Amino acid sequence: MSATRQRRFRRLMTTAVCAVGATALVTGCTSNTPESESSSGGGGGGSNNAASANDDPGDTVRIGFSAPAADHGWMAGITEAARAEAENYEDVELIVAEGTNDVSAQISQVETFINDGVDAIVLLPFDGAALTPVALEAMEAGIPVINVDREFDSPFAARATILGDNYGMGVSAGTYVCSQLGSQPGAIVAEIAGIDSLPLTQDRSQGFADALADCGLTVSNRVAADFTVEGGEEAAANLLQAAPQIDALWNHDDDQGVGVLAAINNAGRDEFIMVGGAGSANAMRSIQADDSVLKATVIYPHTQAADGVKLARLIAQDKSLSDLASQGVPRRTVLDAPVVTADNVDQYIDAAFES
Repeated sequence: MSATRQRRFRRLMTTAVCAVGATALVTGCTSNTPESESSSGGGGGGSNNAASANDDPGDTVRIGFSAPAADHGWMAGITEAARAEAENYEDVELIVAEGTNDVSAQISQVETFINDGVDAIVLLPFDGAALTPVALEAMEAGIPVINVDREFDSPFAARATILGDNYGMGVSAGTYVCSQLGSQPGAIVAEIAGIDSLPLTQDRSQGFADALADCGLTVSNRVAADFTVEGGEEAAANLLQAAPQIDALWNHDDDQGVGVLAAINNAGRDEFIMVGGAGSANAMRSIQADDSVLKATVIYPHTQAADGVKLARLIAQDKSLSDLASQGVPRRTVLDAPVVTADNVDQYIDAAFES
């Protein structure tokens, strides 16, 4: 292990001891500011590391990146956004492993990163539990791991974790439905979920139900799909047959929403409003054009891995997050789940992923 790696490993371990739980910020256990800045009065918290200074080129950082196969628009967007973010920095070398849904193959990818001595790893695991041991191995080797989207089983397996807010997605969708139908206590609300066995689907549904309860509404008809166009179309066709009247429909995922909208069009149904999920560009274009029942979508950021690249660079270069007063980089970041409608779609569409 090089002297630089040894210093980084000691720094990571000190941070782990000083942090209070997985959600704590690094608040001053150890300085992440170079001595030259500290001695000149520029050291301290993140407020002294302005974004322009953080973006100035530093030591080259080699970042290994691994994610599942891009067999879904959102997942393809994850890798594309990570690549684009790395290209913004001349001091970042992003090593992208081939996307895979084979857990053993992804473990081998991370082991290769460890053997190659990368400076950081950004990892969206196909299965968080299965990838936990190899992530721990990387951390023990002094390589900071940034965990994206699907959490590991151990808080010690990642230096930083970046998550979308699945429960918050449901809350956002339900709050929007309440804003449209809250004055109709007998309104019929339907839901097309993703894969029901996944915790993320369960979280989204729970958030939706909790938000609806706030305005006295409940889900009257619910089916589950599988995050695919074909699955969305089949689930929607079944739902529409079972529910002759609907006032609002939330579909968890804009990729499967392509199939959902096809089934709605085939059935000639237009008496309800529909809310999508994830925030694809084609969904936003439909919202802009006002050409279907789709009136809103809730964002589940496909930029999580791009954020992971930025945080990996900061950690490897001993920098702080510039918009925080505290030193260091947060151990856990949960991103917002805003609602996109015709009123604000222009703010989001240019950064959206393609389904």
